[in-house]
Amino acid sequence: MKFYDRDKEQQALLEVLRQSKSEARMTVLMGRRRIGKTELSLHCGDETVLYFFVGKKAEALLCRDYVREIQDKLGVPVLGQPNNFSDIFRYVLQLSKDRPFTLIIDEFQNFAKVNPTVFGDIQRDWDLYKRDSHINLIISGSVFTLMKKIFEDYEEPLFGRADQQMTLQPFSTDVLRQILADFNPDCTPEDLLALYSITGGVPWYVSLLLDKGKTSRNKMLAALTEENSPFINEGKNILIEEFGTDYITYFSILTCIASGMKTRAEIEAELGNSNLGAYLVKLEDYYKIITKSLPIYAKPNSKKVRYALNDSFLTFWFRFFYKYQSLVENKALNALAEIIARDYDTVSGLMMERFFMQKFQEQGRYIVGKWWDRKGTNEIDLIVIDPLKKETWVYELKKQESRYKEDLLREKVDNMLAQTPELRKTTVHIGVLTMEDMIG
Repeated sequence: MKFYDRDKEQQALLEVLRQSKSEARMTVLMGRRRIGKTELSLHCGDETVLYFFVGKKAEALLCRDYVREIQDKLGVPVLGQPNNFSDIFRYVLQLSKDRPFTLIIDEFQNFAKVNPTVFGDIQRDWDLYKRDSHINLIISGSVFTLMKKIFEDYEEPLFGRADQQMTLQPFSTDVLRQILADFNPDCTPEDLLALYSITGGVPWYVSLLLDKGKTSRNKMLAALTEENSPFINEGKNILIEEFGTDYITYFSILTCIASGMKTRAEIEAELGNSNLGAYLVKLEDYYKIITKSLPIYAKPNSKKVRYALNDSFLTFWFRFFYKYQSLVENKALNALAEIIARDYDTVSGLMMERFFMQKFQEQGRYIVGKWWDRKGTNEIDLIVIDPLKKETWVYELKKQESRYKEDLLREKVDNMLAQTPELRKTTVHIGVLTMEDMIG
């Protein structure tokens, strides 16, 4: 798949590259695995790029890789055989005094296991040589919690050293639609919804499907359970290192949420554990994997709290692959494929809500949310507020417009307005959005 989107990020990297010609600059790229950090780094605009990948192996072996990269890309000898990264980093800083270039250090957080003193060594040499060097240093990492700690914890040596910090997000809804249309000009709204439901717009997953010709809903769903499908263990690959030894408890909570349990009471009842509050707080505030939401304009101390996974792919993975882990372990992938086909409509309905919420949020001018009452008997799928024009659009979301009942929505809206005085100050419109509106 060709390189899509990231125009704003590329412009920011080009500006940092320009500044590095006068004085060394450090950019930190963060974001979940598969989001395209490496690809973006390689599109930084520089002609000379060194790429250092921090694998989980001995520091001396990493240094040999880095020496070869320096010699191949810069055509200069590296005297001796450095066995520690500090010597190599100092050397490239000094080389850049006379010859500007870009250095990418990928999966930077792995130095915490290879040699944690590296962070202090980099800080020392960066402070000593930055002013006279002309290196464009791009540091990226996928373990979000560790990267945040390394660069945002006041007690860490690299705190405050980054000149630019960027957190990459999945493709926007418009970009995802354009990518699918490039691969399949005859794509349907159902195809777009499937691509969004499975990938959430994460570039690597999009590429996995489309590059192999999986451009229709049925082909995408079938690809998930093919033999050796990379989707099968992807959730574990992403999160086990984040969660460590507590991963089973976290995975169980996320499976409950992905399966439609929205409240703490529902989750604790399902797991038979009434002490999950600290885990939920950590999933929201520290790991940034779930969101605690309230009805629109509800008071912060409202008890109408609901939880949802932020990541569409992980929602899909926990709903099917982890929930039915016994089928995966027994290689009963045909049975799992039947379950996915059976339950997909329920999941895609929730993803359709998420798609439209994201689509309106991307326009940067609306307050977007949902509404539900205390009992959950009255619920409104989507509310879009223009605070400048004082207008509100209330939408029911239906895959087919024939299933829309305007009188039922009006009744829900009346209940909402009775409990939400802020909305009574706006002009309220009601209507329906269907799959056809996803491509409009």
